[in-house]
Amino acid sequence: MSVPADWPTDESTALAEQQRLRPLVSATGPAPAAGALVAGVDVAYDDERDVVAAAAVLLDYTTLEVVEQATAVGPVAFPYLPGLLAFREIPAVLEALDGLTVEPDLVVCDGYGLAHPRRLGLASHLGVRTGLRTIGVAKNPFTFTYGLPGAERGSWTPLVDAGEEVGRAVRTRQGVKPVFVSVGHRIGLDEAVAATLALTPSFRLPETTRRADTLCRQALAAAVR
Repeated sequence: MSVPADWPTDESTALAEQQRLRPLVSATGPAPAAGALVAGVDVAYDDERDVVAAAAVLLDYTTLEVVEQATAVGPVAFPYLPGLLAFREIPAVLEALDGLTVEPDLVVCDGYGLAHPRRLGLASHLGVRTGLRTIGVAKNPFTFTYGLPGAERGSWTPLVDAGEEVGRAVRTRQGVKPVFVSVGHRIGLDEAVAATLALTPSFRLPETTRRADTLCRQALAAAVR
């Protein structure tokens, strides 16, 4: 796995890069159409060996069948610092995405987009860097506030930071705790929520994330055995 030559290696450089990229995020755009190809990306770490594995799994948006998948394994590119996790993950994610032969219509990240203290989480950072349409679907709400949505599938409430709606808490399964959806790049929030619901017919997390999570863990286990 190769790390881009211009990749930040310290906190101050990374913060400056976030500030540079933030104005480039587009928070409007359509949800995928029927038959589109949607990718899920995820990473797994071996902290003792300082190794990261990334997976990109491409699904048919209508059938949710796997079309293609790819992985990348290499050294962790950046230290662990809250709010700067994208700098640890994106080099490996970029290489995994490069392993696909078809460009996805949407990339679903296991994390945040605009729901980030500086409005540039992994999904937004990845979207701006690649030009791809992206969303973030996170398991936890980070430090933001929200009210519990109704128990029925499809209910949502705003995810709020300093009075600004930065995402939504979305109930993807009846009576199961919500996920936290935010715009990454080139898609609106309503459309990001609609895409998330389309990708969660049976489980709390999107099929894209579930498949990518399994694959990156398998790749990491194979690399460090």
